[in-house]
Amino acid sequence: MARIAVIGAGMGAMAAAARLAVAGHRVAVYERAETYGGGVRRFERDGFGFDTGPGLLHLPAVLRDLFLKTGKESLEQCVELSQVDPASRHVFADGTDVALPNASRAGVIQELDAVLGPGMGERWSELVNRAREAWDATRRPLLEEPLRQDWTVLGRDPYPAVRRGLLRRGATTLAEVAARELRDPRLGALLESHALAYGLDPRVAPPSAVVLPYVEQTFGSWYVRGGTRALADALYKRCLERKVEFVFGAGVDAVAEKDGRAAGVVLTDGSREDADLVVAGVDPRALAVMTGGSPGAYGRLWHARDVPPRLERPSGRFTVLLALRGARPEGTAHRTVVHAADRDAELAAVFGGGATARPGLRRGPGTGERGGLCDRPTVTVLRPDDPVQRPDAEHEAVTLTVTVPPHARVAGAEPSPTAVDWTAESLAEEFAQRVIAVAGSAVPDLRERLLWHEIRTPADTAEETGAADGAVPGPALAGAEGRWLHPANLTRIPGLYAVGGWSHPGGGLAHAGMSGALVAGLIVEGADWRGSQ
Repeated sequence: MARIAVIGAGMGAMAAAARLAVAGHRVAVYERAETYGGGVRRFERDGFGFDTGPGLLHLPAVLRDLFLKTGKESLEQCVELSQVDPASRHVFADGTDVALPNASRAGVIQELDAVLGPGMGERWSELVNRAREAWDATRRPLLEEPLRQDWTVLGRDPYPAVRRGLLRRGATTLAEVAARELRDPRLGALLESHALAYGLDPRVAPPSAVVLPYVEQTFGSWYVRGGTRALADALYKRCLERKVEFVFGAGVDAVAEKDGRAAGVVLTDGSREDADLVVAGVDPRALAVMTGGSPGAYGRLWHARDVPPRLERPSGRFTVLLALRGARPEGTAHRTVVHAADRDAELAAVFGGGATARPGLRRGPGTGERGGLCDRPTVTVLRPDDPVQRPDAEHEAVTLTVTVPPHARVAGAEPSPTAVDWTAESLAEEFAQRVIAVAGSAVPDLRERLLWHEIRTPADTAEETGAADGAVPGPALAGAEGRWLHPANLTRIPGLYAVGGWSHPGGGLAHAGMSGALVAGLIVEGADWRGSQ
């Protein structure tokens, strides 16, 4: 039995802790905040409840496996899951309004044909078929196995090239896939919105990002009663049942070493907690500092051949929580995506390059030369039909989310060229008012029903999770010579492992669960373990 110190109590870290405890190890988790869950938080006020992290779950099989392997009660015995239907409603820039059924390929084809025009459904379906090929080719090496030293196999994009006419070269980005194969701005916006929701720039994301809508359409979108925070509660409870120890308010300044291997953690108060192994669920930039380096200097942790620098440009999440008077109308879609009026302006504002942000909203202090805030961004509107989230049936809790530039004021972090100082006076409130105005396309009489609103910015994310710039990690993707992969779970320092959204296989609830399984497998089975068979 080994003593294992886990840094951070995010979802991936808790997934690893539960599995390691079941294997007989003594596990202690050190969390800088006063609660668990990482970015999976909950805000409550006046009887209203809101998720401040992800609002829906995809690939629930990952969490089912976690609960199956760590206790007697299944996932469904610990939380109440339901599929949302329609899976999503989309309001495009031209006013077209389409509702896509959950996990129904035939239903999606029928709806797209009926609303967008004959043949549009089949055009989308053909793309999803090609996405399935990409998923089948990379699912195991990308998601279910530790990142191999010969990861270059994942550097080849698995999305089958489509060559038309004189265009003999296959698409090299997701945006090119949208333009060449979908050939309709609304279908293109539908495809690109899946990448944007994960904080990815479709102009540079590889074609393999088509797996994101494929996974959602194939395996469905699921809601946890009480919000995804209820899932974090259940995982925390499972850890406690397995005798995992949690120490909150315990920031870690350094990874202790002895004879060249990880030997515990040094806490912010100067105390040292010895351990045989250390599992770090933190941003690699923070882990680099904890091991004696500087942010971005990963030399002690990973060789360049282990994983090259990511092409991903950091982005954050801006959230507006709305308390509304009046009952939620029957038949309301759980999720509505109101698409940007000018996609190029939005992408330039968030990620830089290309077009400049449209005028109409001042830039905050600290905004980079190419930065800014789009005046009419893509807004995701979540309206769960959940009694737990509202004071009574005559009120409604609504969450608005937008992908935005990261925060510019994090000590020791190199700011993104588009970074915004989200603490600048009135900036967040001004932007929130624009987001609320956009959401009016999905929520009739929104202004008249609004009781109050709360705002969460990337600065809040940075404060709560410790992630540099308040950025939110995206999922790992194959292609582009491996430059969309995350650092391996196994570091160069013996006894030190990386877990969670900032390490292989990347961000998202399901990916966090996979990361925990991979780290536990490497520790229990050894460094040569190649994944569950």
